[in-house]
Amino acid sequence: MEILVHSKEEMLEQATKFLHSLIPGRSATVVALSGGLGAGKTTFCQGIARALGVDEQVTSPTFVLQKIYLLNDQSFDRLVHMDAYRLTNAHELAALGWHELLQDPKTLVLIEWPENVAAAIPDHAQRLSFTFIDDSTRSLSY
Repeated sequence: MEILVHSKEEMLEQATKFLHSLIPGRSATVVALSGGLGAGKTTFCQGIARALGVDEQVTSPTFVLQKIYLLNDQSFDRLVHMDAYRLTNAHELAALGWHELLQDPKTLVLIEWPENVAAAIPDHAQRLSFTFIDDSTRSLSY
């Protein structure tokens, strides 16, 4: 399915709709967000975080690699926002506790730039693709 998004608010709304389609399973729920710089990945993550009740400002974890948000009264206990832009292979995720994260069914993992660590992304991951169309339009596919 491809959706054209014409504003930041529309992207936040699409994130909320997508979140409501997620159901915790037997392991962590992983959402892989692919797309170039400025395509809307972080804005989408902000929408999910907001819908989960995160009050903190959500920014791209490019330099810290991951941010963990504890959640209250949600279907997930924690949101893990990861950015693999600076990583070069799947082994680098191990230092971030990747394998432990995947074991917890109450964890929602949003990972930007999953193509940089493709071997570590589980088969059951939801895969979303973001494309910059112009200054006000993005394409979201999943």
